[in-house]
Amino acid sequence: MMKSAGIEENLLAILDSASDSKHTPDANDDRLAFLEAVRSACVVNENPPTSKMCEAVFQVLRVGKSLELITESFRLLNELDKRFPHVYLSEKEASESSHLIVVEGGWSPFLFNLESASRERGAGCRSISGPLDSLGFLQLMQELGEVANEGNLQALEIKSLRNMLVFQYLINALEGDFLPRNRVYEETMNWTHLRESLLNLLLSTRKINYKGLMKDCLTIMCGLFDVSAGISEDLESPDNAAAKLSHNDNTASALALFELGNNACFALQKLLIMIMDLDMSRKKADMQGSTTRADGVRTPLMEIILDEITYDTDMLSPFLKVFNEPKWKLEIILQYFSKYTTRLSTRTRRSNGPTDDATTFSGVLNCLSNVTSTRSITKKISADVVQVLLAHAFQAHLSLSCQQDADGIAASKDEGRGSSLAEICENIISAFSNLRRTDA
Repeated sequence: MMKSAGIEENLLAILDSASDSKHTPDANDDRLAFLEAVRSACVVNENPPTSKMCEAVFQVLRVGKSLELITESFRLLNELDKRFPHVYLSEKEASESSHLIVVEGGWSPFLFNLESASRERGAGCRSISGPLDSLGFLQLMQELGEVANEGNLQALEIKSLRNMLVFQYLINALEGDFLPRNRVYEETMNWTHLRESLLNLLLSTRKINYKGLMKDCLTIMCGLFDVSAGISEDLESPDNAAAKLSHNDNTASALALFELGNNACFALQKLLIMIMDLDMSRKKADMQGSTTRADGVRTPLMEIILDEITYDTDMLSPFLKVFNEPKWKLEIILQYFSKYTTRLSTRTRRSNGPTDDATTFSGVLNCLSNVTSTRSITKKISADVVQVLLAHAFQAHLSLSCQQDADGIAASKDEGRGSSLAEICENIISAFSNLRRTDA
């Protein structure tokens, strides 16, 4: 502890002349020197960083005004979290359950503790670059939304790039805290582990509109995907790129935005997946009576996604393009179909058991196996939408099949993957043929 305290004092002294508002070349050189010193002391020489050291690196990320500063601080934060996790699973014997280790007083980029938040406010919010509370996270999301809405290379600013890196790091931090907790919950069914997770604390706060935040996540993810796709097209066309970038000579930033935009989309997807996993665990805890009134009530994210892509058809295709995690993607599509095909499947199901249930991929294809049932479905869902859903469901099914083959896992009939690939392909062809007959 004494050694860490001495290292902390020496390293933080490097930043004495580099306040948050000071961005001179000398101040930036001091910040870079500090980042390199932290990497040498903690990553290379394997000395655990203190909370103050991690917070100082996070401050560099949040106030940095150069690509070098924000990318180096982002990389260092992730290296430190990977090398010195604050929540992790202990080593165990094959017959034992995992044991969750939570480092007391460990660094977190979030500030959900009421006493800590009050102390920050009492100190006059000493810095806008410290850990974020729920309102700070909401503000960051709003600023990401502005980037997604802008979609203009000429409007690029370092702040946009910085916000995307900050967001990615926050999602990495949420993931590092949530995954080991969720794994232990699945083994022990102790809801307390997930109740105390950063993700659950973030979503449970009354300071933000949860449903509105989730809708914003979907909109931003689709918007950033469009921005990245537009930049990709511009950069692939030298004449186009030169014309757009000549005004501000921001080619490096454009390339960075393309990469960061894709990574931010992936981070948003990770956030959505974690929330749906949390919802599944929460449902189990509810059924076991492990939750209390203090846990509150929250609409499952799956329902919010289905509502958004059902009633906003302009979002359907962009969402399915950017959301590429096959397990949840297929589940979302099957849930979408089940809203319109459950009763129909009862009349058209064959005799080969649960595989033909309308909540499985084989069952959905069975509902489109003849012109009559296909026409009934297209009266409720347009043929264009059905085609998009089928194409992405087939893509997700193939991805899952490849994963299972690689992992040596047998296909699960309960998840609608009991049919052979040849059968699925034949049924896909039949479904599109019937769609063509009902809507030439």
